[in-house]
Amino acid sequence: MPISAQIAYLFLLAIPIACIAWTVTHEEVLREPREYCVKMSKEGKTVFTRKLFYLFTCEYCFSHYVVVAMLFITKFHMLYDGWRGYLIAGFALVWVANVYMSLFALIRTDLKKEKIIIAEKEKEVKKNE
Repeated sequence: MPISAQIAYLFLLAIPIACIAWTVTHEEVLREPREYCVKMSKEGKTVFTRKLFYLFTCEYCFSHYVVVAMLFITKFHMLYDGWRGYLIAGFALVWVANVYMSLFALIRTDLKKEKIIIAEKEKEVKKNE
C-alpha cells in the first residue's frame, strides 16, 4: 500500500478508536460501570486488580486496547509487513486517536465555558429587568 494511503488509513482508523475510548472512559451512557471501575482501581485488593480496572477509566490506556482490537479486525500495518508494521501502526494509531481526544476535550471545555458565561449573562439580564 502506498504511504499516502497508509496515512489516510491512519487518520481515518483513529476516529472510531478515539470515539470508542472516549465513550467508555467519559460519557454518561457508561457512567455506572465506569464508577465501579474507578472504585475498584482505588480499592482493589491486589495490584493486578487495581491496574486492570484503571484501564477502563483512562482514555489513553484504554485506547491501546481498542487499537489492538482494531488492528486485529482491519489487519492494518504501516511501513513494514509483519509484526513490525503492526507495532508501528499500533503506536501511530494510539497517538493520533489521543490527539483527537485531546482536541475534543478542549472543544467540550470551551463549549461548557461558553454555556456558563451565557447563563450568567441571562441571569444578569433577568435581574435587571
